[in-house]
Order: sequence, then C-alpha cells, then structure tokens
Amino acid sequence: MSEGAMTIKNGAPATEITGVTWLKARASVGAGECVEVAGLPSGEVAMRNSRHPEGPALVFTKAELRAFLAGAREAEFDHLTA
Repeated sequence: MSEGAMTIKNGAPATEITGVTWLKARASVGAGECVEVAGLPSGEVAMRNSRHPEGPALVFTKAELRAFLAGAREAEFDHLTA
C-alpha cells in the first residue's frame, strides 16, 4: 500500500471513506431502504445502509462479494425476506 493510502476497517464510519462513488441497485424504490456499495482504491468493496449513510460501513474482498452474490443468485437467502 502506498504512503498516505486510505486504510478502511469493517465498521468504520462511512464518512471516513472518501473519494468513492456510492452505488445502489436500480431496483431501489427511493424509500431509503437501499444497500449502497462503493469500490475502494484497495480493490475491496464497502457496503453501507442508505438510511444511515454516515456509517458504519462493512468492507469485503472481491472474492467475498462474489461468493455472496452467487448465493443471492441461487436464492440461498430468500427465506430471510419472507
């Protein structure tokens, strides 16, 4: 990591994550019930709750996020929304 590079830890206030663009799914209806993600310079991905944009943010590796998305595509978590 280069000198002066930002180091983000899980549970960090999202306000400490600067210089990134937070994204949410097109399926979000704008009612403040959105998960937002941002790519970090380190290659990791930060995730926050749009209802609480100041934090905390969770940070995942690309491999962790890929595993989660694969599970979501296979409906492994659908029982949590029933």
